[in-house]
Amino acid sequence: MRAVLDNRCLNTYIPIVARPLHVELKQNRPFDLLEEETHLSIARTAALLEHAMVQVLKPYGLTPTQYNVLRILRGAGDGGLCRNEIGARLLRPVPDVTRLLDRMTDQKLIGRAREDSDRRLVRTHITPKGLDLLARLDSPVRAFHKERLRGIGQQKLRQLTDTLAELRDTGE
Repeated sequence: MRAVLDNRCLNTYIPIVARPLHVELKQNRPFDLLEEETHLSIARTAALLEHAMVQVLKPYGLTPTQYNVLRILRGAGDGGLCRNEIGARLLRPVPDVTRLLDRMTDQKLIGRAREDSDRRLVRTHITPKGLDLLARLDSPVRAFHKERLRGIGQQKLRQLTDTLAELRDTGE
């Protein structure tokens, strides 16, 4: 008797259906209002993504807000920015930008200098140490973003990004 190789391909795709938020939160019944579920779903997703980002940054001794400041200052270039400009660009507003910048100055990640033309204006810039740290983080952070969003196609990501932008515009 001769053995027969069965090389049929059984490609049975089972669509992955995400759990509704009320199930994830172990609630007994669905939300009454779609808008409430949407709002809470955005908040829950943001919290989970931020928690995961904290884990990526922890070995480097940075918080997500400090990382955000470094990115803002790298993007600002040699001219740097004043405290209020940094505060306005933060992803998550903080109550005391000055204290945040003080801690980062102590770590030598940023530097501050008064303007010669207007002594009231203090410019903040990223230091070589801050630039080096960001350069070391670029690859792990990109990998984190790609990994966390790998199951969502480019078209859906673009649609989600556009929808969230629209939501932010209506909330201002």
